[in-house]
Amino acid sequence: MSSVKMEVPEKAAELFSRSFSDIKKEISKVVVGQTDVVDQLLISLFSGGHCVLVGVPGLAKTLLIQTVAETMNLSFSRIQFTPDLMPGDITGTEVIEDDKETGRKHFKFIKGPIFANIVLADEINRTPPKTQAALLEGMQEHKVTASGQTFTLDDPFFVLATQNPIEQEGTYPLPEAQLDRFMFHIHLNYPNPDEEKQIVKQTTSVRNTSIESILEKSQILDFQKLIREVPVPEHVLDKTIKLVTQTRPKTDQAPEFVNKYLSWGAGPRASQYLILGAKTRALSKGRYNVEMEDVEALSIPVLRHRIVTNYAAEAEGLTTVDIIDQLLNTL
Repeated sequence: MSSVKMEVPEKAAELFSRSFSDIKKEISKVVVGQTDVVDQLLISLFSGGHCVLVGVPGLAKTLLIQTVAETMNLSFSRIQFTPDLMPGDITGTEVIEDDKETGRKHFKFIKGPIFANIVLADEINRTPPKTQAALLEGMQEHKVTASGQTFTLDDPFFVLATQNPIEQEGTYPLPEAQLDRFMFHIHLNYPNPDEEKQIVKQTTSVRNTSIESILEKSQILDFQKLIREVPVPEHVLDKTIKLVTQTRPKTDQAPEFVNKYLSWGAGPRASQYLILGAKTRALSKGRYNVEMEDVEALSIPVLRHRIVTNYAAEAEGLTTVDIIDQLLNTL
């Protein structure tokens, strides 16, 4: 595939849409179902964002991320988060090395698993916050500071974290500051009976599946630039800002039910990610223009981890998704 030609927006949108569809076909060779999850994951990656995937063990979260790395021909590393994991196990450590020419010893920095295009932070909430925070600088700045030196991470750079439900034993809730750096909070559900039947057939028989690489690094970076050039109508931007500002309790914009049920609302990063994700979704549909349906389709994965319900909501069994649905109905 040639590099993306941005001079003709319609053709660029068509090229992106075709590539997006081809990647989904390759993923479907290995991962059964989870269509919405795959869509959201790819939208996040092309937007330059990071994702948290939440679900009970055994729902192919790790397999999905490994397959995405293969289809995009990106370097991949997996970090298994455990209670005894240290920050240096993520960023890298200094070791003492002998210089064969001089006979002297010197320190050498050995890069950690964060130095990859796609970093799978597996079961990220099984390690204490101190170690979770080792990812923060890399996620935000695409740089790592270790041993007094700053190292630049290779672009594109994505952190895809898997998380077990917080009700399970041995988990540490992610701090709000770290959660906010993830573009999407994606929930995986159990497969339906037909999908589970297909999964069992695939995994209990001899089957060699080869995954074809669809894109190269340079093409992904070209697409990321293209996405930022997609125009957003003023009315879509206004409604997006309204949606986010209404999540903030005790403000002039907040509806009564938000004041009643929320302790905290979403910050400006939510607005940024909604618009960026909407641009990517529009291009994935072959459109070089953003519609309000693109924003609405991504509202739950962008907002669900950025708003905090209070005791009143818990007493009535209301979740953050219920609040987001109500807000969408007020637009």
